[in-house]
Amino acid sequence: MSRAVNTASQTDRTYSRLLKRETQKKLWAYVFILPQTIMFMAFVAYPIVMSYVYSMYEWNGIGPRENFVGLKYYGELMSDHIFWNAYKNSFLFMLTTVVTQLPAALLLALVLNSPKLRLKVLYRTTYFLPVVTSSAVVAAVMRYIFGQRNGVFNEALMMLNLIEKPVPWLSSMDYALFTIALISSWKWLGIKLVYFLAGLQSIPNEVYEAAMIDGANRRQTLWYITIPLIMPVGAVILMLSVVDGLHAFDLVKVMTDGGPGIATQTVDLYIYTTAFAGIPSIGYASAAGIFFGLSIFAVSLLLGWIVKTANAKGGK
Repeated sequence: MSRAVNTASQTDRTYSRLLKRETQKKLWAYVFILPQTIMFMAFVAYPIVMSYVYSMYEWNGIGPRENFVGLKYYGELMSDHIFWNAYKNSFLFMLTTVVTQLPAALLLALVLNSPKLRLKVLYRTTYFLPVVTSSAVVAAVMRYIFGQRNGVFNEALMMLNLIEKPVPWLSSMDYALFTIALISSWKWLGIKLVYFLAGLQSIPNEVYEAAMIDGANRRQTLWYITIPLIMPVGAVILMLSVVDGLHAFDLVKVMTDGGPGIATQTVDLYIYTTAFAGIPSIGYASAAGIFFGLSIFAVSLLLGWIVKTANAKGGK
């Protein structure tokens, strides 16, 4: 009897030591994520929550918040044609970047994934360099290249007799937004290229070998193997590209500052201008930010459904 009791007591002690050891491991895990959690709460969660609070006050960012206006700013936002112009510009900017960037990234990924291509690392580095270059620097250089007077791009086109006079790429209401969007597509092309390359390299070579044995040519291999298998990755890249494309600020700010007029003003630039330029209105800018954020959330839900559907088809 006593031997059984001792065995049970020893088992309990062993279990207690294992439990204590596991608890200590988990404790260290929480200690390591604590700094990140604090930073997240201070610089992400707190500003998001306070944006909802600020949107209900007439406040310029200085002094106490005393004038409570409730949902007044949201009502004014619905009839603000300048905001809706910026809203439209943001989606046009996003659509232009997605339509031009993703097909180009996929095409380049297919080329750079070829086992016969030499100097692949050099090419990949070259395409990725704009991603790590400061947006302000890129914008300043592009202002010089696409400038109407003595712009390098216009000079090259006139030298090739493609145009007779300089085109106002950044000062025309018809061209400016799409020019910046194309520049943005070029700048961020490298990161999408890397994503597509990762997706292509995850496809087993045995699948292609089996297709070749069955007599499939390159076009059939691309259409019936590569495209279907890369759809889940492509859907995720699409979602990231859409969300990123809706946040156009740095290139627009440096290159045109929303001009000419408000032709290139996006929602991010509109919020910045409302909050910090002229007579600041933190409450109105917060209301605009919340409305736009909810719009992006709705788009993200739709894209999430697309990703889920693509993953389901890719798993068949």
